Amino acid sequence: MNTQSDDLAPAVRSILEAAAERSGADGRTSVDARSLPAAFAAAEADGRVPVIAEVKPTSPTTDGTRRDDPVDLAEAMVEGGAAALSVLTEPEHFDGSVENLRRVREAVDVPVLRKDFLVREDQLDAVEADVVLLIARFLEDDLADLVTAARDRGFQPLVEVHTREELAAALAAGAELIGVNNRDLGRLEVDLSTFEALAPEAPDRVTLIAESGIATPADARRMREAGADGLLIGSAIMDAEGADEAGTDGDVAANTRRFTAAETEGDV
Repeated sequence: MNTQSDDLAPAVRSILEAAAERSGADGRTSVDARSLPAAFAAAEADGRVPVIAEVKPTSPTTDGTRRDDPVDLAEAMVEGGAAALSVLTEPEHFDGSVENLRRVREAVDVPVLRKDFLVREDQLDAVEADVVLLIARFLEDDLADLVTAARDRGFQPLVEVHTREELAAALAAGAELIGVNNRDLGRLEVDLSTFEALAPEAPDRVTLIAESGIATPADARRMREAGADGLLIGSAIMDAEGADEAGTDGDVAANTRRFTAAETEGDV
C-alpha cells in the first residue's frame, strides 16, 4: 500500500485512510466470473459503444445523492445498453455497500465491477464480483500480488493507472484489463488527454478502459477514437445533481443510451 499520501487530495487521502482501517472477510471467495472482454465484444457486435455504467449514489466530486434502489438503477442501465456495470462498495464516502453489489449481480446478467479502494488481499473476499478494481497508485509493491490473488479467486482484475509509470507497473504485474483514470487523484482535476497520451503505450493484448470525465457523447467518441475498448461512466449517467427531487430510473436508462449509441446517433 502507498503510505506516502501527502500528494493526494484531502478527500482521496481520507478515502485511503478509511480503506486501510476496513476489515476484510474471514473466508475465501471463489467466483465464476462473467467475461468483461466478451461483454464488450457483444456490445460492439450489436452496434453499441461498450459502456460500464456506474451505480454511484454519491461521491466527493459529485453534487447530490441518488436514493433509488440500486437494483432499479442497474436494470435501467442494462435497458439503456450498458455492456457491464460498476457498483460502488465503499461505504463512508460513496454511500456504497457490498450488499448493493450482491443484489445487483443477482439481478442482471452482465459483468459487474466492484468499485472500491482495496489495499489488502483479505478485502477481496468481501463479496463476489466479476471484476475488481485495483488502483496502482495505492498499491505500489503489492500490485502484482493483488493481481495474482484476485485471479486465484476467479476475479478479473482491472488495474487503474494515471501515469506512464503506473501503466508500466500494471503491465509488469500482468494486467490484462487496464483503466486509465483521467482524474488526477492529487488535484482531482480531469483531463481527457491523459487517456490519449497513455493509450498508444498499451499493447494490443490489453483491454483498455477510459475512466472519468466522460460527460457527453462527444467525449465518448473522443475516447473511442483514442483507442478505448470500453468506457467507465458514472456521474453523467447517474445525473446526481438534483436527483433527490427529480431523478428517475427512466432518466438513467436514457442517459445510458446516449452513450451506448454515441457512435450511431451523432449526439454532441
